[in-house]
Amino acid sequence: MGLLKSKPGCNLQPIELLFNNHGFILQPLLIGPWWGRTDLEGEQVAKQAALKSSECPVARTLESIGDRWSLLIIRDAFDGIRRFSEFQKSLGLAKNILAARLKALVALGVFDIRPASDGSAYKEYVLTEQGRETFAIVVCLRQWGERYLFTPGETHSVLLDNASGQPVMPLEVRSAGGNTLGPEGCHRERVTKR
Repeated sequence: MGLLKSKPGCNLQPIELLFNNHGFILQPLLIGPWWGRTDLEGEQVAKQAALKSSECPVARTLESIGDRWSLLIIRDAFDGIRRFSEFQKSLGLAKNILAARLKALVALGVFDIRPASDGSAYKEYVLTEQGRETFAIVVCLRQWGERYLFTPGETHSVLLDNASGQPVMPLEVRSAGGNTLGPEGCHRERVTKR
């Protein structure tokens, strides 16, 4: 869903662009008491607030870094991009959206802001240890996409091992004893973090 607003001083009612099974539709933006919304997004906002306090690590992770732009920013950081302008050029993202995502990722502890390594007045966004630990997430998404989202003969990028020049082996879930596990070989259980 996208939000389209009129220019300041213009008396047009804000509208939003929605996508449903029939394509894109425009509808008036209804303003109300639930964080400014009375339409179906009020329910979505409530669900998002619940995800932030969910017992499920997958739900919390998706709520924190699971949107498309945040993951692509992290992906680009692994490819060596550090400056705001470089992220914007790579992603083609509006400045306000990029600034909001970077600010959220810094607040979350995924990035640190540091002076530019070349001594210029620019700032650089550098992955923290916590941010670098998202590497397996990005690789897993990449490998799933390589396997299922490209047709034979279609060009795409691959992740190569710097030492051998060969594609990185597929990620696997392993037991404490080193055996490969599928979904049927494990279960989840509630625990309290110490």
